[in-house]
Amino acid sequence: MAIMGSRKHLKRFKAPKHWPIHPKENKWTTKPNAGPHAIEGSLPLLLIVRDILGVADNAREAKRIINNGEILVDGRARKDYKFPVGFMDVIEIPKSEKVYRVLPDEKGRLTLQSIAAENKDFKLCKITDKTTIRGGKTQLNLHDGRNQIVDNGYKVGDVVILKVPEQEITESIDFAKGNIGLITGGKHTGEIGRIKEINITKSSMPNTVEMETEDKNTFLTLKDYVFVIGKEKPAIALPGGK
Repeated sequence: MAIMGSRKHLKRFKAPKHWPIHPKENKWTTKPNAGPHAIEGSLPLLLIVRDILGVADNAREAKRIINNGEILVDGRARKDYKFPVGFMDVIEIPKSEKVYRVLPDEKGRLTLQSIAAENKDFKLCKITDKTTIRGGKTQLNLHDGRNQIVDNGYKVGDVVILKVPEQEITESIDFAKGNIGLITGGKHTGEIGRIKEINITKSSMPNTVEMETEDKNTFLTLKDYVFVIGKEKPAIALPGGK
């Protein structure tokens, strides 16, 4: 169901459940502008600055901080307080030398995971689609709205490691048995495991993946919910030191 509201504002009780706001405190809240992430899978930058990080006491102060270019998203200053920040984005506050990566918790809520400064220069992006363009090149469509022109060799479901803000692909992680995946949807959201089996159906039913956790428990999830994050070990720091 679409999230309704005015073009500029959003009624609090209709905001996504993962937003860290109380639905009855005020009638309206900040509505993200159109951008790399859909409203259901993002947080407006103002909410991150004021409500999650607490570096501003109110909306006016948060807007001033953002407008001054003090908040970087994927290595670039974002001065739009309605900019939608989503899964795998890297948030940096140079003044305090704090860096965070946006990840889901086990309830599906977007959270900010503190990361080391040396990890701020890359992010993981899932290939959601690809097309062949003029000259035989391949265009990759990534989960955060980016498009990358590459030689062939990638497939939908793979994850590329992207250097930011340069947007250069430095490495890729195949969607393959044995690799580590983070679950981004369904009842197992936020769980980590290795891909044990990939089940491709020959019908209209969705493809599924059997995952195995570190303690050898297994579960089945949709293929689209698996975001590969590493081969022998995760390429990123995860909540709880996983």
